[in-house]
Amino acid sequence: MGRTVTFSFSSTQYEGAEATETFTFEKLGIDENMDDNALEKELDEIFQAWVWDKLNISYSIVTTKEKDKL
Repeated sequence: MGRTVTFSFSSTQYEGAEATETFTFEKLGIDENMDDNALEKELDEIFQAWVWDKLNISYSIVTTKEKDKL
């Protein structure tokens, strides 16, 4: 089966905002013989993309400015 990695997150702010999923290195396209530093960086990038995909959020930032009084 080869090496696997399990991604998991949860939120204390939002009920139900949690997920756990296990992947093989092969499925993620990761070379099992990669050095530890490169592996850590690669897994971090894949994890961040996985979390954003699971959260599937949209957002906006709105600012307002008071109009000058005449």
